[in-house]
Amino acid sequence: MNKRKSYFDSNLALLIIMLMIFSSVSLYSAQKYAQLNVDYSQQQIVWFVISGLIVLVIFYFDFESIMKLTPYIYTFGILLLLFVLLGPESIAPVRKGAKSWIEIRGLGSIQPSEFMKIFLILMLSYILTKHIDKFPVGDIRFDIRLLCKMGLLAALPIGLTLLQNDFGTSLVMAVITMGIILVSGINWKMIASVVTVVVGFICSLVITYLYDPNLLLGLLDGYQLDRINSWLDPFGHGQGIGYQLKQSILAIGSGMTEGKGFNQSDVYIPEAHTDFIFTIVAEEFGFIGASLLISLYFFIIYKIVATAMNSSFFESFICVGVISFLTFHIFQNIGMVIGLIPITGIPLPLMSYGGSSVMATMMGLGLVLNVSLKKKDYMFSNE
Repeated sequence: MNKRKSYFDSNLALLIIMLMIFSSVSLYSAQKYAQLNVDYSQQQIVWFVISGLIVLVIFYFDFESIMKLTPYIYTFGILLLLFVLLGPESIAPVRKGAKSWIEIRGLGSIQPSEFMKIFLILMLSYILTKHIDKFPVGDIRFDIRLLCKMGLLAALPIGLTLLQNDFGTSLVMAVITMGIILVSGINWKMIASVVTVVVGFICSLVITYLYDPNLLLGLLDGYQLDRINSWLDPFGHGQGIGYQLKQSILAIGSGMTEGKGFNQSDVYIPEAHTDFIFTIVAEEFGFIGASLLISLYFFIIYKIVATAMNSSFFESFICVGVISFLTFHIFQNIGMVIGLIPITGIPLPLMSYGGSSVMATMMGLGLVLNVSLKKKDYMFSNE
C-alpha cells in the first residue's frame, strides 16, 4: 500500500532566515549614508514579516490549484504593468527616469515588474507542462510551436518593462525565459541557433562600440552610454557618473580580509542600502564576510536544485525559474559593484532594501518551499 508522508526543507528555510539576519545587520550600517532619516533596517524587518505571511498563503495552495490560477495571475501582472505606463504621475510617478512604481497612499509604493518576474516563471512553467502533457514525444514542429508560445509570453512583459525604462528588470525576465527554455526539452539545435543569434547580436554591439560608440545612440540613450563609459573607466569619470562605482571599488578594497568591523565603514557610497549593499558587507566584514554571504546564496541555490530534481514537471520548471532569477540577480549585482559588469540597478536578493524586491523574492522561495512541503508517496513503506 502507499504511505503518504509530508516533508519540509527546514535547511532551506534556515538559510533564508540567516540571509534575512545578514540583511538587517548590513542595512543598519548602510543607513548612515542614506539621504532620508529612515530606519531601513527596521523597515526591512517589516517587509520580511509581510513576506513570511505571503509564504504562508502560498503554502495553503497545492500545485494543482496554483496551475489553474496561473493564467489569471499572469494576466493580472500584465494589467498592472499597463496601469503603470498609462496611469497618471500622481499614482505612477517617474523616479530616476523610470516609470515603474504605483503609489498607494498610506502604504507606500510597489513595483509591479518585480512581481511580474515570478508571474512569468509560473506562466512559462504552465505552458511548458501543458505542452509536455499534450505532446510527450518531441517533434521539431511542436518545438517551434512551443518556442513561439514561450517567446510571445515573455516578450509582452519584457516589452512593457522596457517601456517603463527599466532595462535591468527586463534583462532578468529574459534570463528567466532562457533558463526555462534550456530545460524544456526543446531540440538542442534550435536552442543553439537562438543562442548563436543572441551572442552574435551582443558581439555586434561590442564591435560597434569599439568602432564608434555614438552609433549606439539609436539603441541606447545618452545616459546608458555614459554608464558604459564610466564602467570601463570609473576613476576617469570618478567625479561624475562613475563616482558611485569608484567609491564602491574603494570601499570593497579597503575591507581587505577581515573588514573594518560592524558599523565601522567610512567610505561614502550613494544608495548603499539598495543596490550597493554588498559594498557594506565587504568593507565591514572583509573578504571573509563577503565569502560567507556568497556561500549562503550558493547553498540556497543548491537546495533549490535538489528540490527540483525530485518534483513533477510543473514544480521543477518553477524551481528552474527561481534558480535563474536568483543566480542572475546575484551575479549581476555583485559583478556591477566590483566593476566586472555595467551598473544596471538590479538588487541583491533579500539583502538590498526594498519591499517589492523582498516580497517577490520570497514569493519565489515560498513556491520552492511549497514544493518541498508536498506529499510524497512510498510503495510498501513500513513507516
